Amino acid sequence: MQALVPRRPKKRPMSEINVVPYIDVMLVLLIIFMITAPLLSEGVKVALPQVNAKPITKQQHEPVIITVNRKGLYYLNIGDHPKKPVDATTLVSRVAAVKRQRKNTLSVLVRGDRRAKYGDVVNVMALLQQAGVDDVGLITKTPKRTRR
Repeated sequence: MQALVPRRPKKRPMSEINVVPYIDVMLVLLIIFMITAPLLSEGVKVALPQVNAKPITKQQHEPVIITVNRKGLYYLNIGDHPKKPVDATTLVSRVAAVKRQRKNTLSVLVRGDRRAKYGDVVNVMALLQQAGVDDVGLITKTPKRTRR
């Protein structure tokens, strides 16, 4: 006589994918991107003066932005290396080239560090005048409102 061996029930293959680990990974990535995105700043770090002013309207082309840091160095957001300082001659030639290319749609803004010398910022405006730019705007930071 043969001993009766209990039969195991057949396991059917599972046709569902467990997505919980994928959701966990996506949430971790989302948190990482939310934390790191504000830390990625573009351009040269300057402390802008705070004033109440109207924001500029959205324009068709990206404006040309010249940054003057507290050491009096000039940075230009156009060109191969926007984080490298440029000299006055390079600044004038590049801005003039962009002005010729864009014709009447050129918008030029100056970001001056609040600790920069006034003469350095005025010198940039004189250089822009040499490049043929008639209209120059200044970038400022809106002051934080205090609670009363």
